Amino acid sequence: MAANRQAQGWRISVDTGGTFTDVVVADDAGHFTIGKALTTPGRIYHGLEAALETAAANLGLALDELLARADLFIYGTTRATNAIVTGNIARTAFLTTYGFPDILVLREGGKFNPHDFSTPYPRPYVPRRHTFEITERIDAGGQVVTPLDEAQAREVIATLGERGFEACAVSLLWATANPEHEQRLGALLEELLPGVPYTLSHALNPILREYRRASSTAIDASIKPLMQSHLRDLQADLRAAGYAGELLVSTTIGGCIDVESVIAKPIHTVRSGPAMGPVAGRRYAELEARSEPVLVVDTGGTTFDVSLVRDGAIGITQETWLGERFTGHMLGVPAVDARSVGSGGGSIAWLDAANLLHVGPQSAGAEPGPACYARGGSAPTVTDAALVLGYLDPAFFLGGRMPLDVAAARSAIERIALPLGISIEEAAFSIFAVSNETMINAIKDITVAEGVDPTEAVIVAGGGAAGLNIVPIAIELGARGVVVPRTASVLSACGMQFSDIQAEHSAAVPVRSDAFDREAVNRALAAIDAQLDTFAAKLAARGFTQTTRHYRVDAHYAAQVWDISVDLPGTRIASPDDEAALAEAFHGAHARIFQVDDRASAIEYLSWTGRLSVSLPQATVRASGGGDAAAAGTREVLFDLGHHHQAAVVRGDAVAVGDVIDGPAIVEEATTTLVLPPGARATLSPADSYVVELAAASAPA
Repeated sequence: MAANRQAQGWRISVDTGGTFTDVVVADDAGHFTIGKALTTPGRIYHGLEAALETAAANLGLALDELLARADLFIYGTTRATNAIVTGNIARTAFLTTYGFPDILVLREGGKFNPHDFSTPYPRPYVPRRHTFEITERIDAGGQVVTPLDEAQAREVIATLGERGFEACAVSLLWATANPEHEQRLGALLEELLPGVPYTLSHALNPILREYRRASSTAIDASIKPLMQSHLRDLQADLRAAGYAGELLVSTTIGGCIDVESVIAKPIHTVRSGPAMGPVAGRRYAELEARSEPVLVVDTGGTTFDVSLVRDGAIGITQETWLGERFTGHMLGVPAVDARSVGSGGGSIAWLDAANLLHVGPQSAGAEPGPACYARGGSAPTVTDAALVLGYLDPAFFLGGRMPLDVAAARSAIERIALPLGISIEEAAFSIFAVSNETMINAIKDITVAEGVDPTEAVIVAGGGAAGLNIVPIAIELGARGVVVPRTASVLSACGMQFSDIQAEHSAAVPVRSDAFDREAVNRALAAIDAQLDTFAAKLAARGFTQTTRHYRVDAHYAAQVWDISVDLPGTRIASPDDEAALAEAFHGAHARIFQVDDRASAIEYLSWTGRLSVSLPQATVRASGGGDAAAAGTREVLFDLGHHHQAAVVRGDAVAVGDVIDGPAIVEEATTTLVLPPGARATLSPADSYVVELAAASAPA
């Protein structure tokens, strides 16, 4: 595709979540148009088509006309994440070096309560009975200690075929130092099990830590059958619908990449949705000229995701857990540092044996959904509670396209109220209070625990349910303000509009600061550049030419275990001054996170990573025209126990830039709702966001 065509065409971004499929269309004037529909897990294109048709209708176009105007289509999905969390993955075999069958069993990490012996030991990602030992051994220097026993390997692979394995993960000891044996096993798998997908650890994630490398390899292999079929079906459906432009897929590092690369390594789609939230949050904060640390929260139907942007940089981590920390499974590849808790709009409220109230992590999802959706759900959810409290207009949900059932919501909440001997309204308020506390703890985990004071931060709130409770959360944290974009309900899809194409490659070269081997490090960086050059050339042939490169290293003090990432001062470590600058950057990062450094200790540098970013034409954000911002009416709303208020109801399409809305008020956009308690004030900015001031507001009791 020609670069000039990219700049002129429209851009469509899509985020398919567990409950809703979100579409954002950016036209050549910079206007964003939203489409939203329920996700259809069976065939993802059905829900996507409905969301695209809604966006097209809002633009006065037919679907084929919209697709004909678009040159770029960026797709994000929770399909891989949901498959892993629910265990809906392929039957996967794990091949490893003889004598090391328990890498996935022994894992890494700790235990929150070391004296709690009631919690069962977590199960490995691939069952121990599906682990097969291969006779071979390579040492840390890359020398062959035990040659690959090819006859034994053939027997193992034949067994895999007889037992009906659908995928294979290969992670041999020290394959990062010498991949010869893994490469041969890959050739044998193609020969003996043609068509069965496999993943080789050195090609996917060449890092030193055995568990992380093995875990990422197993995860990638296990989702290949599902995601390869999913992405190819999507590609075929879009082409059949008439789309002829470029198809990219969002990735876990907050960028996007061509669909064929993701089909080869589908692990990069895991948690790619939450990765786009901070990309959008950073951009919306920039548009409001906010220089403070930015807390980006995304409240969807299933989860509440929170991430931190500091000094314009989005945090990257290699310690992403799928599920609970230590008991879940580690992703093992670089990912945007986004913390998730099961507290979204569809999260289910329930009572334990002691009648204590909990919210989540179970979710009603899209099928059947919250009780108020009237699609067969009966469990009480946060959305049902919001309806009972008066935060939502049952006739204006999704702009009136999806009426809500108040009676069904009250009946569901009654299942909490009756055992506790309280009113339905009190039960609904309690559900919100518990949900808010879960979200506040998640925010503190990424701020206070990382050396950031939340009172110095501004919050950018996204997700369809974000506006319902973000103001009381911000008040409780003492944040400096809240920015709620009009496109808040599709925050991750908006992030794709601001993202770049990105690819990363790594090399494991352990060196110490007191015996630094510049030649080995620079040789590794040159090898990384060669891989990035190949990717850049492929993109340049399709018109993507504006590139930048960024390098980092994972390091720790010699007596430590956990790594932190540090940016390199340049493209190479060319002199003692560069070594000193890198060491100083590590000391500074360590002091910022842990409030202490140890300059007397040597630093161990482990994994070196290069990132190639290819700039896409950036979508702009322009405010829509408004009309009369006078209240459309009032509604009785419960902001605090025992204190009902008549809140002004303002429709978003009547708000113009500069209009001020004082709480108590409810601002109703077609796809999101902003709840302003008494004392809060919101102003619509030129960047099409509601900027909320909190000075006079107080947190509910």
